[in-house]
Amino acid sequence: MSGPNATAADPRALLRSLFDAAVAAAQPALCLPPHLPPPPKGRTIVIGAGKASAAMAMALEAHWPGPLEGLVVTRYGYQQPCQRIEIIQASHPVPDAAGLAASQRITALVTGLTADDLVIALISGGGSSLLVAPGEGLTLADKQAVNTALLASGATIAEMNCVRRHLSSLKGGRLGALCHPAKLLTLLISDVPGDAPMDIASGPTVTDATTCAEALDIIARYRIDVPAPVRALLESGRGETIKPGDARLQDSEARMITAPQIALDAAAGVARAAGITPYILGDSLEGEARDVAKVLAGITRQVALHGQPFQRPCVLLSGGEATVTIRNPQGTGRGGRNVEFLLALAVALGDLDNVHALAGDTDGVDGIEEIAGALLTPDTIARAWAMGMNPRSYLDNNDAHSFFQKLGDSVVTGPTLTNVNDFRAILVA
Repeated sequence: MSGPNATAADPRALLRSLFDAAVAAAQPALCLPPHLPPPPKGRTIVIGAGKASAAMAMALEAHWPGPLEGLVVTRYGYQQPCQRIEIIQASHPVPDAAGLAASQRITALVTGLTADDLVIALISGGGSSLLVAPGEGLTLADKQAVNTALLASGATIAEMNCVRRHLSSLKGGRLGALCHPAKLLTLLISDVPGDAPMDIASGPTVTDATTCAEALDIIARYRIDVPAPVRALLESGRGETIKPGDARLQDSEARMITAPQIALDAAAGVARAAGITPYILGDSLEGEARDVAKVLAGITRQVALHGQPFQRPCVLLSGGEATVTIRNPQGTGRGGRNVEFLLALAVALGDLDNVHALAGDTDGVDGIEEIAGALLTPDTIARAWAMGMNPRSYLDNNDAHSFFQKLGDSVVTGPTLTNVNDFRAILVA
């Protein structure tokens, strides 16, 4: 059997094709070229940070008509072959010395430019840890400690990035201010709910209206134990970011070249071609991963049992960024927000028949594992018990990667060279 009906007959293949379509729609080679400006009178400097920054740089090189130079920093394994733009690799999600060195070189690259020059900033998700430049009085170790604590706290991405912006000498518009008086164009690939530019890689080239006081509130809210220099910087107000109306960024421009909604629309198109009606529930669903799972499980159950609010067959699509609170800091669990969501969904659905699902991170890395996500089938729970695995125990230990790997249901893509946040698809047959 071949064609769309063959794909629809194989739920696992269909779900994987939806995920692949979402990733393909966000490739820089496709979405970046239409946003390039004309060359300037002076120099063109390219800077950037993020998991997609190297692929963005390669797309820019391929379509730029004049002289070009620059440097971008991306995650280890995400490099691309560029001729004129240097690609540096560094650590994500916890920053390292390579990221610090790259950030220092980017700072030097944009210092001393003129009004005839153009800076093109290529910014995508992951840039917060890759573009690491500790604020006044802080060390790389301070930043690493705070970042690790934030990742385990359950804070939203907006909350984490608020703290990060105020502990940096480049984020929160500071890098953009350094480019002045050159013309600045920021090209953004969104990986955050709501697509706010200041939350993508913590907004190094755009203004930020949040404050040090807000960052302190977030630290207190999640009971994060921060190094003394971090608290001193925030309490003194010396960590303030570049605010709206600052003359140095008044004439700069930021363009969103792709975002989660575009990826979901692409997946929806593939579903329709396979004869399955898609419903996009939202591109910015947030919350604790297991809580998001409970809500979507309730909707799925209503569809499966009562044909409400949607008739079967259908696929429920959603994006956004869930969070995970580590239940046991001394635990050995290997997890990420997508597989935690999927395991919680499996537990909530129980033995409900005819439901398959996929959850994955469009950058190919869920948590810190080189695994994008996983697949759920109607017999996932039964197969787990048959192998002696208690699903709830794995969930309690934040060990969903181990759970799905043992079942052979992990989704592994390798580096996707883009990042438009989480992708979830629930197929009700």
